[in-house]
Amino acid sequence: MLSKKLQEAINEQIKHEFYSAYLYLAMAAHCESVNLPGFAKWLKVQSHEEWTHGMKFYDFLVDRGARVVLLGIPQPPAAYKGMLEMFEEVLAHEKKVTALINRLYELALQEKDYPAQVMLQWFINEQVEEEKSASLVVEQLKMVSEKGGALLYLDRHMAKRGEKD
Repeated sequence: MLSKKLQEAINEQIKHEFYSAYLYLAMAAHCESVNLPGFAKWLKVQSHEEWTHGMKFYDFLVDRGARVVLLGIPQPPAAYKGMLEMFEEVLAHEKKVTALINRLYELALQEKDYPAQVMLQWFINEQVEEEKSASLVVEQLKMVSEKGGALLYLDRHMAKRGEKD
């Protein structure tokens, strides 16, 4: 049986995952408003991934006979000065989520909850990928001028996320 402490912490993580989905959707809306549909698509795919992460935690609680309590989600920022600033925020956010997942794992260790440890291992591995992906975009944006044609080229490249090679 899941401890009350771990159940509450996972419910809190559900909130963070859904906030991530909401944040990336807000960023996508900003990209749409500045005519960068490729960046918007990348962020919409990311938003969907975050939603599925929240549902993975949701399903874990249900499968363990625990109660899911959906907590309030704050409103995300709606505008950014540029794509570099936005993706630096994405990277910082992913690092924050990594820290939250690591704390959850530490709690699962303390509580000797082996099923939670196994489930959280998937998230630990996923966060390595999430940070790598965001870091790559940040580094590429640093290489291009935000006012030049290179940004439009990168936008088209971003639009291909989720397509099969």
